Amino acid sequence: MKLKNFWIHLILISVSLLSIFPFIWLISTSLKGNAENIFAYPPQLIPSDFTFANYVGVWKKVNFLGYFLNSMIAAVATVVLNLILSSMAGYPLARMEFKGKKTAFFAILATIMIPFQAIMLPVYLITLKLHLVDSVNNFAGYVGLIMPFAVSAFGIFLMRQAFLTIPKEMEEAAIVDGCSVFQLFWKVLMPMVKPSLAVLAIFTFIGSWGEFLWPSIVLTKEAMYTLPVGVNNLQGMFSSNWRFIAAGSFLSIIPILIFFLSMQRYFISGENEGAVKG
Repeated sequence: MKLKNFWIHLILISVSLLSIFPFIWLISTSLKGNAENIFAYPPQLIPSDFTFANYVGVWKKVNFLGYFLNSMIAAVATVVLNLILSSMAGYPLARMEFKGKKTAFFAILATIMIPFQAIMLPVYLITLKLHLVDSVNNFAGYVGLIMPFAVSAFGIFLMRQAFLTIPKEMEEAAIVDGCSVFQLFWKVLMPMVKPSLAVLAIFTFIGSWGEFLWPSIVLTKEAMYTLPVGVNNLQGMFSSNWRFIAAGSFLSIIPILIFFLSMQRYFISGENEGAVKG
């Protein structure tokens, strides 16, 4: 038994090291000075010419703070909209009875199988027709950037499963106490599904923060660039200065790490809540 556990742990540790190696390599490259060959073989993870100049250079030579603010606005707005809209859609699918309920639920689930790239062209044309591009004004640019991801089938499914775990007696007691449907939803049920809300917030934030394809298509002004688009722009601006690119990439990862660590205590319980059968 001990030997079996040893091999299991060895495999898990090996897979973990393989998973985090690109991240370690990214940090190592960002801390190497110009005198050091970043493509040396065998690779040297500990820099011999240690410097923070790459971070200072990226911060000074591009509008990194502007990119950061754009990403933060888009990510926070996307998270808030997903939490509200997914919960409002998941609650009736879990608790209310109406004609076509199962059909609606399975139709929503079916959209998970459709990649965004397959519907990107019609979504882009709709965005143009509605003048939700940054060439109109910055506010319209943010709306066009956020709205295609304002709600997701995964979010609706997760919240429906979370509401199913709540005993119906809780709802009945709240109704007896005089709660309206909205008060029941907002003041009673929503606080009880905080773990699932945290899980949805983490996945939505990571997806929105790292989104590259849609912002690179819909954004035309450099001042409106999000971090992934801005960091990609470094490749042309500095003739593939990989030290600057690595520094910019690492800086863009920090908010994701902070957000995940702050919500981590809800993560496991929230995933378990969403696993209940409907």
